[in-house]
Amino acid sequence: MVNRNSGGAYRGEDEGAAANRKLIRPNLSDLADRYPTRSFAQRKQVPPEQTNAESYYYLKQMAAKTPMVVVLTDGEQIHGWIEWYDKACLKVNRDKGPNLLIPKASIKYMFKESEAGGTVETDGNR
Repeated sequence: MVNRNSGGAYRGEDEGAAANRKLIRPNLSDLADRYPTRSFAQRKQVPPEQTNAESYYYLKQMAAKTPMVVVLTDGEQIHGWIEWYDKACLKVNRDKGPNLLIPKASIKYMFKESEAGGTVETDGNR
């Protein structure tokens, strides 16, 4: 009979009891039914490319005919109000001068004329 008292010890008299122990292992098919895998329907949806904030802003300014200042990429300022817009352009009506169709790619920024606070500077810090 062997007796060990070290860390991984076993005793000879317990050897028969250890052999009678049954390993309990769950059936994997039962687990699959209980815990289904994630499907594509449960995935988080991708956010939309467009939030419609731009459309809302343009519609609000068009309805009120708000006087706007459109600053182009070259620094030129155009004063007028937005008559209509689409995906690529804005149509700006002006009191002095012809109406303009401005590509959105050439617009640096725009703001309400009432927010100008007097003179408008275009030093590029906006």
